[in-house]
Amino acid sequence: MEARRLIAALRRGETLPPEDIRAFAQGLADGTVSDAQAGAFAMAVCLRGLGEAGRVALTTGMRDSGDRLAWDLPGPVLDKHSTGGVGDPVSLLLAPALAACGVYVPMISGRGLGHTGGTLDKLEAVPGLSTQVDEAKLRDITREVGCAIVGATGRIAPADKRLYAVRDVTGTVDSVDLITASILSKKLAAGLEGLVLDVKVGSGAFMKSENEARALAEALVTTANGAGCPTAAFLTDMDEPLAPALGNATEMAVIMEVLGGDHLAAPRLHDLTVALGGRLMALAGGAEGEGEEMIAHAIASGRAMERFAAMLHGLGGPSDMADNWRAHLPTAPVIRDVTATEAGHLFAIDGEALGHAVVALGGGRRVETDRIDPAVGLSDVARLGARIAPGDRVARIHAASEEAADAAETALRDAITLGDAPQINDLVRGRVDP
Repeated sequence: MEARRLIAALRRGETLPPEDIRAFAQGLADGTVSDAQAGAFAMAVCLRGLGEAGRVALTTGMRDSGDRLAWDLPGPVLDKHSTGGVGDPVSLLLAPALAACGVYVPMISGRGLGHTGGTLDKLEAVPGLSTQVDEAKLRDITREVGCAIVGATGRIAPADKRLYAVRDVTGTVDSVDLITASILSKKLAAGLEGLVLDVKVGSGAFMKSENEARALAEALVTTANGAGCPTAAFLTDMDEPLAPALGNATEMAVIMEVLGGDHLAAPRLHDLTVALGGRLMALAGGAEGEGEEMIAHAIASGRAMERFAAMLHGLGGPSDMADNWRAHLPTAPVIRDVTATEAGHLFAIDGEALGHAVVALGGGRRVETDRIDPAVGLSDVARLGARIAPGDRVARIHAASEEAADAAETALRDAITLGDAPQINDLVRGRVDP
């Protein structure tokens, strides 16, 4: 494989041999492909595409550019990935529920990106907890607890890390082929036997239209199955936050309430978790309806809470999180209710604007080096379609200062629209099966 010839052929719209694409991925990892060549390749893919076989080749090449985990466990090894939304802590609920059902979940997750929150940032709102562990620790916690949610090491899919950094500065992030290979190379390196994808669509998602979301979901499903991992996808609604909270400690509090048996604290979050879990259990050979019942029972019975608390402790958190989580999660010095000044139904929520408001509070990053304040965010966000009277609370702000709360209140009021009762989308708006 000569990088220049491969890039020229791709620019001309030619179909590339899969072995050349895999070799290019290895060159990204070992440095024989230059930054200029990586950028030219990314731009050519954006303009011409790779096709299904080429997308599989890039995915498997980046997957194989570093360590690949293999497991010998007495149950299926499964995982879930979300394309990103606001108020979306499904992973924190689903992983321990699956573990309570005899599934093993080595979930390599990420930090916040843009207006969306990061699973690792939410976990690290717990005092003493660190998600950066070595492979031995990942294996120990997965084997003993059933689930481990951790950050990727530099040895997992290094080709993706290199290409992503180049894409970020060359305006080539927005490509279904490159997005697909980036997501799946890291997930499939974890040695999975099944994967369910939660592709968000709506105001709080990266994909605003259903057509865009379906195109990405279909690319992800065909590519993952082509790479040998049974995979399915749901298209799920993100026209409002999935949970009634955005932030790190604020979302962790909702997770602990649901795991404590109060599924009405976040009914949409609970229901989507059950649906995704049932689909995963079906990929592992079970019946989808029975899988949903098992996931719901694991949450309601408290068994999922036991697994989650054990995982938190294994990652360095307190040993009594199940019973005493309120004493451990940080709280903001300024807590302010935002109330309605007029009557109406909650007609629309600009989820992306809410996400940016949380970033401005300090709950996310504008640049990679920003430090996150785990205590800040939003909670008690009213549901889309709710009947609102003057004086009713529409959300609660958790801020580090009165000035920050003022700015967040302005952003919050701009992000919500009162009016007639809106049409509410189904939570699961579509599905893509293998």
